[in-house]
Amino acid sequence: MSQANDIVVDDGRAKLSDLWKKEDYWAIWIGVILLIIGYVIFISQAPTDIADKVAKQNQIMKAEAERAPFKTLEFYKAQDDKKKINSRGSDAAKQISWLLARPGKWSDNPLDSFMTSKEAAEAANAAAKPKADEVKAKRAALQAEAKAAQDAAAAAEFKDASLNADADAKITAWRAAKAPAAEKKARNIFPSLGSLLIVAMVVFGIGATAMGWNTAKFGIGFVGLFAVTVLAFMMGSQSWMSKYGIGSEPWAIIIGMLIANTIGTPKWLLPAVQTEYYIKTGLVLLGAEVLFDKIVAIGIPGIFVAWVVTPIVLIVTYLFGQYVLKMPSKTLNITISADMSVCGTSAAIATAAACRAKKEELTLAVGLSLVFTAIMMVAMPMFINAIGMPEVLGGAWIGGTVDSTGAVAAAGAFIGQKAMYVAATIKMIQNVLIGLTAFGVAVYWTTKVEPAESGMAGRKVGLMEIWNRFPKFVLGFLGVSIVASLISGGLGDISNSLVSDGLVRGMSSPLRTWCFALAFASIGLGTNFRELAPYFKGGKPLILYVCGQSFNLFLTLVMAYIMFYIVFPEITASI
Repeated sequence: MSQANDIVVDDGRAKLSDLWKKEDYWAIWIGVILLIIGYVIFISQAPTDIADKVAKQNQIMKAEAERAPFKTLEFYKAQDDKKKINSRGSDAAKQISWLLARPGKWSDNPLDSFMTSKEAAEAANAAAKPKADEVKAKRAALQAEAKAAQDAAAAAEFKDASLNADADAKITAWRAAKAPAAEKKARNIFPSLGSLLIVAMVVFGIGATAMGWNTAKFGIGFVGLFAVTVLAFMMGSQSWMSKYGIGSEPWAIIIGMLIANTIGTPKWLLPAVQTEYYIKTGLVLLGAEVLFDKIVAIGIPGIFVAWVVTPIVLIVTYLFGQYVLKMPSKTLNITISADMSVCGTSAAIATAAACRAKKEELTLAVGLSLVFTAIMMVAMPMFINAIGMPEVLGGAWIGGTVDSTGAVAAAGAFIGQKAMYVAATIKMIQNVLIGLTAFGVAVYWTTKVEPAESGMAGRKVGLMEIWNRFPKFVLGFLGVSIVASLISGGLGDISNSLVSDGLVRGMSSPLRTWCFALAFASIGLGTNFRELAPYFKGGKPLILYVCGQSFNLFLTLVMAYIMFYIVFPEITASI
């Protein structure tokens, strides 16, 4: 059995048996098989006449876009109605949603995160009704004002610029207004958690058995790991924690570290503490969310923000760490640089595998990322709103700098719908660089860094050596992304309904979230503070992250402004 949390990869030549004996390949097989099942369910069981229903809403949106120089109330209604047309309503899709349910929000009683009785739900709804009615009334008033402004602009045949601007502003204010909280419903997720535990144990256990691990010990340990993960979801769902962006990811690490550094991680739990196994599977699942048609939709500005700024920040941060801070560990330097500049923990895992970073270095990079992600997802929207930064610019800035995909969407939503769309799309574009970064680091480390450190500078490195170093699960991520993009493109107008609003929201994204949470819990359980202490010496990792992120914030903002407002303003106007 491999050591928990180790990044070390076998140096041997590739063998056919690697396909069923290596962790990277099992991450691919598990992710791909789950996605195949998902595509069959979410595409084959699409709503009746879905194409006609989507076409109807598209026609309304097109007509409204041609009628007015701004997005009208009717445009937004059609857009909202279109989002309701998806493939998450079938019995099979509902079963998947039931199976993947996570602990919900709670304030005072942690048990509320898992179950709510019918009586308690009714009492909570009754108590919240006055506030909900107030919010509804405010939104109704804003909608009425928007309707009156739009009618005034229409009466002038949309030729009065001031009336058009007034209508656009009031419609935007209505869209940005806080919606009333959804009514609570009776729920009990204990049965679904038990079912998910069994399914996940079997799925991951099959791979564990094939790789030669002790199946029984893995299964027993997985129960403990799953319990820690569920506890992390519960803590991240507490109302105060949720408000300030302290989600399940940092809690999984915190809880794991508390156990590891107090009573010590129990020996029976250690066989299931396999960070890479879970996160690699999650990254393969992430490929289904990186769709090239979505990348094209936001155009060249988004590509410049993600694909030009990111490698510049990565290289500059690495050089800063080596020549200014003089960090003794090159692997820690590049792992933090990739984590901060590309897309957080996903890039850190891929880069750590490519350069063979120590597990303590990976833990440190991930920890820094999660702390600053929580801070930035709260601070950036506040700053953007305070200075009145345009939504598109604010969204692009967030998308290119905040590390976590989920945090990006949440931070963008604090600003508005446009900001959330732009932020999420740019982060999706940036995620493509996970594979390219891992490949570049693998090549650089095998041809430059390691030969120099071993006194064999200038030696020739064969393609097989680079291949052995390259993290294979990245191929699964890229392959899934390409196939998912082809499927999405082939579905045409109903792509959003079946893929983005169907498969991704209904299955692949929740599955990925569970996989990542298991990985973060594993990181915490496998981390000892004494092992981390030497890497904090002199505070260089923190200085590297702060300086690198500051440079990233500056360069991303400048590039976003140039691309969206100077070079391609027509694209910005159409968003």
